[in-house]
Amino acid sequence: MTESRIVVYGAIAGNLAIATTKFIVAGITGSAAMLSEAVHSTVDTGDGVLLLIGLHRSRRPPDPEHPFGYGKELYFWSLIVAVLIFGVGGGISAYEGVLHIMHPEPLYDPTWNYVVLGSAALFEGASFAIAVRAVLKNKGDQPFLKALHVSKDPSTFTVVAEDSAALIGLLLAALGVWSSHHFGMPELDGAASIAIGLLLAGVAVLLIHESRSLLVGEGVDLDMAREIRRMAQSDPAVASVAHPLTMYFGPDEVLLTLDVKFRNGVSGGDIAIAVNRIERAIRERFRSIKRIYIEAKPIAAAAQG
Repeated sequence: MTESRIVVYGAIAGNLAIATTKFIVAGITGSAAMLSEAVHSTVDTGDGVLLLIGLHRSRRPPDPEHPFGYGKELYFWSLIVAVLIFGVGGGISAYEGVLHIMHPEPLYDPTWNYVVLGSAALFEGASFAIAVRAVLKNKGDQPFLKALHVSKDPSTFTVVAEDSAALIGLLLAALGVWSSHHFGMPELDGAASIAIGLLLAGVAVLLIHESRSLLVGEGVDLDMAREIRRMAQSDPAVASVAHPLTMYFGPDEVLLTLDVKFRNGVSGGDIAIAVNRIERAIRERFRSIKRIYIEAKPIAAAAQG
């Protein structure tokens, strides 16, 4: 969780500095694409604050009303972030682009736009590098994109997605400024703003999908579930194991339930020892599994039920 906070703090610092500079230059030059980028960076700054709120609230201890804790708070705030990116970032950028096409204003001197866009690329690149390093640190042998997809830490994959969109958006803004000035067609600057809006909306849809999946009770991936089942079945007292039922309550907190049928002749005391043995082996192999509930039945009892 500390690594996640570092990623989010880095994103907030970079976006705040970039947004302030972009607004100033957008006011001086009148560039719609630059204004869209300023709005984009402002939304990203606010998103970072919301992610910090989610990180803080998700660490509250369990209580009678929330016996499994508040880990899913982070998923809720990540969903709010995605909605803001879609509605505020994407919507305002597209709206500004349409206005600029309907009422074009010539761009006289793009120099400051290029200076700001170049500086922004450095800040965004630094924030992106921090987020990517956090993913690489925990990805193991998985390819980067797969590790990002299966990550259950929305604070990290949201920053990676935002910064990726920001870097592409900076390129679109630069193309819009250059083409508008080079061809004397200010409408192209507005078209770049619309493209930035569509880019943000697309990223937001992906983040909404990921957050929704975690909120409604996403479980571990199939490979991990198969390994859990194999480990349980390998115990000498076990006859068979049903498919594990799992649910994420936070990036590093998984609930696991197992329906285990034990061999004939295994005593109640031996079943209790086997259950402890299975739980210990699973926890040692998968640190994220914090709670394990095993429904233990001998074969004879299972057949009668």
